[in-house]
Amino acid sequence: MEFIIVSGLSGAGKSTVMSILEDGGYFCVDNLPPVLIPKFAELCQAGNGAYERVAMVCDIRGGERFDGLFEALDALQAMHFPYQILFVEAEDATIIKRYKETRRAHPLSGQGVSLPQAVQRERQAMAMVRERADQIINTSAMSVKKLRDRVLELCAIKGERGSQMSVSVTSFGFKYGVPMEADLVFDVRFLPNPFYVEQLREQTGLDAGVRDYVWSFPQTGQFLQRLYDMVDFLLPQFVEEGKSALVIAIGCTGGHHRSVAITHALAEHIRALGYATGENHRDMTRA
Repeated sequence: MEFIIVSGLSGAGKSTVMSILEDGGYFCVDNLPPVLIPKFAELCQAGNGAYERVAMVCDIRGGERFDGLFEALDALQAMHFPYQILFVEAEDATIIKRYKETRRAHPLSGQGVSLPQAVQRERQAMAMVRERADQIINTSAMSVKKLRDRVLELCAIKGERGSQMSVSVTSFGFKYGVPMEADLVFDVRFLPNPFYVEQLREQTGLDAGVRDYVWSFPQTGQFLQRLYDMVDFLLPQFVEEGKSALVIAIGCTGGHHRSVAITHALAEHIRALGYATGENHRDMTRA
């Protein structure tokens, strides 16, 4: 079992680290009170393998004194429960710049305490936690991609990066609007429309008659081959960039025929590449 306690300085990137771990298959809990850590560990152990990878954040939001955390860590050791502490930090100037950009309040600022003073107070309060850390990441000069690579490396899940990104392929009708969640949108309204073939009008792109009709035109095969080539190139680039979920939307006029047929073919192609792939037809059943 892997049990990671993520701690560190506010504004250093703990939330990003937790998102990376969650994408890597960890069950993540934010801001659990230290007194509950041993009980939480017991529950994870009793989960019959359901919680093999767990990460939790414990930071200054729980109060400036960390006696409770150290007592919890001693309790874990007494239980012979394996854990590691991942400490995330950054230079003062970097943290101050990030807070000014986001306009968020530091947990220790306010009531006459300036932002630089709050950062210094937190650094002092967290010094003993840092001393007990197994791994320390300084994010001052790190891009999100570099941080992701470092976290995956430290947590020994770098070899699983290819499976980290899930792909959802959805068909839709332009007359109902483009899906807001789409990362890539392709318009197949240039293909001949089965709607104007009376015996195909009430069918969908999942029916053999519609698929045969759409596939009977040479431009369909030419388009699909170019689409496959583009997807084959793009997916590894998105994985390398650190993207965990990708939505590809294929649209036609009403979302019943052409887009459905192309979406189904594309989803099968991507699934064959080894990606976790979902297929959805948003407007296929609309009147």
